Amino acid sequence: MNKNKFAKTPPMGWNSYDYYDTTVNEEQIKANADYMAKNLKKYGWEYIVVDIQWYAHGAGTQRDKFQYIPFSKLEMDEYSRLLPDPNRFSSSADGKGFGPLAEYVHNLGLKFGIHIMRGIPRIAAHNHCKVKGLEGITAADIANPSSICGWNPDMYGVTNTPEGQAYYDSIIDLYASWGVDFIKCDDICNTNMYHQNFYSGKHEIEMLAKAIKKSGREIVLSLSPGPALIDKAWHYETYANMWRITDDFWDNWRLLKDMFHRCELWQSHVAEGCYPDCDMLPLGYLGKGFGHERTTNFTKDEQRTMMTLWCLFGSPLMLGAEMTKMDDWTLSLLTNEEVLKMLTPDCRPRQICLDDKKAIWTGINDKTGDAYVALFNLSDEEAEISVKAKDLHINKNIGQLVELWNKDMQKAEEVISKKLPAHGCVVYKLM
Repeated sequence: MNKNKFAKTPPMGWNSYDYYDTTVNEEQIKANADYMAKNLKKYGWEYIVVDIQWYAHGAGTQRDKFQYIPFSKLEMDEYSRLLPDPNRFSSSADGKGFGPLAEYVHNLGLKFGIHIMRGIPRIAAHNHCKVKGLEGITAADIANPSSICGWNPDMYGVTNTPEGQAYYDSIIDLYASWGVDFIKCDDICNTNMYHQNFYSGKHEIEMLAKAIKKSGREIVLSLSPGPALIDKAWHYETYANMWRITDDFWDNWRLLKDMFHRCELWQSHVAEGCYPDCDMLPLGYLGKGFGHERTTNFTKDEQRTMMTLWCLFGSPLMLGAEMTKMDDWTLSLLTNEEVLKMLTPDCRPRQICLDDKKAIWTGINDKTGDAYVALFNLSDEEAEISVKAKDLHINKNIGQLVELWNKDMQKAEEVISKKLPAHGCVVYKLM
């Protein structure tokens, strides 16, 4: 298991991707950070994460043709290390990087994170740029030109050598100097372009973990994209804090229904500092950077189902909404303290039933003794979902059921049953 303890509970925060894609700028980051500090921080939400291509000039300007513009100009220092685009992040000018923006976020009592791609910039290798701390070695000497990302053109993989480790040490040292608290590394959890080796980035995960340890800064390491490989669970748990168990998750019922299978696969791997990641919460306003701003396609019942599953399973919570446009209902979904209490590695999740029509989960908190049961209607019409109390295998007398979303209380019976709307759920605390 990962022993760094940088994330004693699943990280909770906001990521710019679902709304902004590659286009987010400094003022938008600040506005969302302001909202979190005012409205969400007291409920445990704390990370503000700048997602992909913060270093790319003109990002998003050819969205009708490319998500990531091939051969675009990348902002970079003399040591092959990417820097924020000063046209979008004005405070980064003159080599300041994300230092000033991280300081702004920290002054709000929040934490700051960035997205990176696995590897070293291709343009650095082509131009034989220097690597900090290495004499006579350039980016071309540590880049692996046969290790690329199939969907982003920016990077080459890094060789598994001491010189490659030196490069990773140098970038983490830079990020630590900025005050980065969270790194989401992409094209590394599952390098699915390489069918003969879906885990070809294994050594780069280890390099990142070693570099973080050397830096002396507590930086949470998150791995993307998924699906994570269950036979590599021990490796994720040893070197990372969270890893994606799915490819990009969006507001589509088919994807949410499939998540019950994925969570079942990973339910025994949730532990302090180690979290299988169900991906971001596509709530509220989404998609502006993709060319089509919209409100989430999830119904309110589906949104409750998603929040209930993520919390009971123990997934990190990363909000994808534009927070400055948050409505009161969505805010209430994110600030239900009783539901959020399930989000702890002390609460052991267990799926006890799954078929095409329903799912039933339990959770037992080893420290407090609190016990929960959630009933999910996975069918496309209203249905009665039930479970016998004895089948929950919970070693406590159950007198009452307290429903966590609407606060209703009822006497416990031999059969726990509830008529639920299509794609809806109910979650009880057992008293």
